[in-house]
Amino acid sequence: MGASQWNIGPAADAAELVAASGLFDNPVSEHGARAFLGMPGHHLLLARSGDGTAVGFVSGVEMRHPDKDAEMFVYELGVDGSFRQRGIATALLRALAALGLELGCTGMWTGTERANAAALATYRSLGAVVDAESVFVEWDSLGASFATLKAPDKP
Repeated sequence: MGASQWNIGPAADAAELVAASGLFDNPVSEHGARAFLGMPGHHLLLARSGDGTAVGFVSGVEMRHPDKDAEMFVYELGVDGSFRQRGIATALLRALAALGLELGCTGMWTGTERANAAALATYRSLGAVVDAESVFVEWDSLGASFATLKAPDKP
């Protein structure tokens, strides 16, 4: 499947993401898809085969800090196993970068596992610099991790 046999564009609606659940780490719920698509600055692009079936995706979030220019965070990238090695991931990242530029972003960044050789090779092929010094810190369950904290009162 060459580039002429697939195209990239924004997700049309929540139902399309639910139908493409196999591309994601976990099944996509209608509620989760609607919430993501409805959040300002959240973007999801799909690579679709000639028959319209989603074969890959990239999600990005516009990020801004008071002392920095806007950046695009590559939240997640996935391509169906039977469609890998065809340039789809590269094309998805290029499309997200183009969208970021259109929106005023001056940089793009992401994180991945050190052992994810395929992702690192794809990112490097597009000029990314892999920072070996960075460390990502995660809290998988805020409720469990911060059980003694009380949520702030709402105004």
